[in-house]
Amino acid sequence: MVMSTDASRPVGSWTGGTCGNVLAILSYLGWDAYPIARLNGDAASSRVKADLQGWGVHLDYAECAPTCATPIVIQEIRRGNDGVPKHRFSWSCPRCGRWLPGFKPVTARCVESVVKGMKVPRVFFMDRLSRSSLSLAAAAAERGAVVVFEPSSKSDKRLLTEVLQLAHIVKYSDQRLAGLDEFVGSSGSVLLEIQTLGSDGLRFRSQLPKAPVPEWEHLSALAAPVLVDTCGAGDWCTAGIVSKIAVEGSDGLKRVSGSQLHHALRFGQALASWNCGFEGARGGMYQLTAAVFEREVTRILGGDAEPSVRHAGVPKQAAADAVACPGCPQAADV
Repeated sequence: MVMSTDASRPVGSWTGGTCGNVLAILSYLGWDAYPIARLNGDAASSRVKADLQGWGVHLDYAECAPTCATPIVIQEIRRGNDGVPKHRFSWSCPRCGRWLPGFKPVTARCVESVVKGMKVPRVFFMDRLSRSSLSLAAAAAERGAVVVFEPSSKSDKRLLTEVLQLAHIVKYSDQRLAGLDEFVGSSGSVLLEIQTLGSDGLRFRSQLPKAPVPEWEHLSALAAPVLVDTCGAGDWCTAGIVSKIAVEGSDGLKRVSGSQLHHALRFGQALASWNCGFEGARGGMYQLTAAVFEREVTRILGGDAEPSVRHAGVPKQAAADAVACPGCPQAADV
């Protein structure tokens, strides 16, 4: 749920979360994306499914049993004293104050059914660690998938150490982790490590066979044509990188050259920059055509920071369906 800087605008609602955003963006970029979730048919899940289906995301595994309430997060956008937009997240209803439904991992029973239907995945993405997500990642890796891990919160050290024996690409913010050295041993599988630095860009190091970068290499950020909201920029960056170097699974990843890696990282940064021109983590998807999107990203990559179209604040579909707080006595819209 997104609360705009303009208080007169209705609260917007979209599928969100790092994993939800990355999958929706990859589908937008032409991939077949399959979320694995426990949606239970509540109002929020209906909104999630309608949103994802609108972008061609496949929902074969979106209602794994046992189902549960759909997680809801509030994003509030405000401008600081310097006029720069900032956002903060809340996990409680702004009206009744009760906690909103939170994340619950899929169960072992769900893992079995998903693995049975798993064909030849190119990528397995996860941002939450659990025994089930690690089992799914291992099964996908055995079938040739690139395992991409982006920690969204502090994780159990044991599980974090374990996932780094499976993941091929790990991307994280410098605000979450200082590095992976204390967790990765000589047998770690991480081939590409990316640390984002906010407005300072990112740095990366690589053990890819054809693109080795043993020491940190820094890439400055690409200028944003318009700065409206930075939420979701990291998700666009991830999807952009994955879309360029993971098309052929783990075998293809190992054939990526230095120039291909550099292009993928810059493409991800260009998508992140473009996304900053819209409210919400994927606001631009609802406002511009794919042709305009591609044209603007190309201009950003070319160093042109001027937007080619006027960017409105809130996507017209933002409040298409109100989502009620399940804790409010009157089930009021949050």
